[in-house]
Amino acid sequence: MCFQIFYSPRLKREYRPMEEVVFQDNGTRVASVNRKTYIFERNMSRGPESDLIRTVNIPAVTVMEKFKDSVIAANLISAYMRSSGIGLFTTRTVGELLWGYEDGLLKALKLFDPELDKFFGLFYKNNASNDGEYTFFTGQENYKDFARVDTWNGKSSLNWWTSDECNMINGTNGASFHPIINKNEVLYMFSSDLCRSLYAVYTKDVIVKEIPGYRFVPPFEVFANHTVNPANAGFCVPSGNCLSSGLLNVSMCKQGAPIIMSSPHFYQADEKFVEDVFGMRPNKDEHQTAIDINPLTGTILQAAKRLQINVYVEKIPRFSEIGNVRTVVFPVVYLNESVLIDDASAKKLQRVDVQKNVVENIPFLVIGLGIILGGIFMFLMCRQKVPESTEAERQPLISS
Repeated sequence: MCFQIFYSPRLKREYRPMEEVVFQDNGTRVASVNRKTYIFERNMSRGPESDLIRTVNIPAVTVMEKFKDSVIAANLISAYMRSSGIGLFTTRTVGELLWGYEDGLLKALKLFDPELDKFFGLFYKNNASNDGEYTFFTGQENYKDFARVDTWNGKSSLNWWTSDECNMINGTNGASFHPIINKNEVLYMFSSDLCRSLYAVYTKDVIVKEIPGYRFVPPFEVFANHTVNPANAGFCVPSGNCLSSGLLNVSMCKQGAPIIMSSPHFYQADEKFVEDVFGMRPNKDEHQTAIDINPLTGTILQAAKRLQINVYVEKIPRFSEIGNVRTVVFPVVYLNESVLIDDASAKKLQRVDVQKNVVENIPFLVIGLGIILGGIFMFLMCRQKVPESTEAERQPLISS
């Protein structure tokens, strides 16, 4: 997995085994957790995690957004921020931004709200942890249900969005798919990072390590504005507060933080977001999410999940610390979570593919062999059959 904090890429090797596996309901379902561990790869990164990054102060923006309608609280918080020198931007190390640091403003507010965490990090408490307990269908009753999510954290639907359709938990968790996939299928996935389900459609055939596969990609409509895709109206939170195409407001599932998700460099988002931030250069090959799947087994051959974390910044009159800032969706970091099938697994799949080709071609081989044998039989029969005129010519002549 590569974290790119504009513009300072850091590569982490990711381990995500399925643990605490328990089969249920006579083997028709299985419960487990997917623990994720990240290991920093210094030799594959541009710099150490101690490098300093200046970026938007997410805790401060979150607090100001939360208390902007409360006059007394806003004035008190604003006074504290001025006295402590806390502003719209902050300078932190890469490691602090990713894994967490003690924030002065959150620490002060914790005196009034003991349940508040004084630490903040984009992936705070995410390393060596899981995103919740999943229950999957095993496919025992229907092969198309293999790896499909039944419940997440004990629930069969979400409660963040404003429509039942948008709150549905659809498909797998993206780690595997059912066997025998055809090009006309729509593959559904649930992403806890995005707090929603999404889908991908076939785009082209691919070859990965000599194994045939289908490439599936989320189409533009998945993150399109509700005027383009009316089904997305449920993702407008609060109800009716809809963003432009290519953006998803996930503040409801991120403890109220004004977090906006998008593709890296605002790929497939409205052009105005690209123009608002200097240095944005959306590129399909580098910023598109794609999954290459072996259609026979449903095994992922290669995949790249690419997401960008942004902060919604706007001028809030009660907080002079923001200054005369204009409204902007400010990019903080983008992720490229990539996977490639290992050589040992690739060799196994290559053998499976050879066996499949042999089995598929057996009927044609039998037909071909039958035609050849039939031809030989007809040839031999024609050779053995002698014309009557020839026999008569071979009889000896008897003279009287």
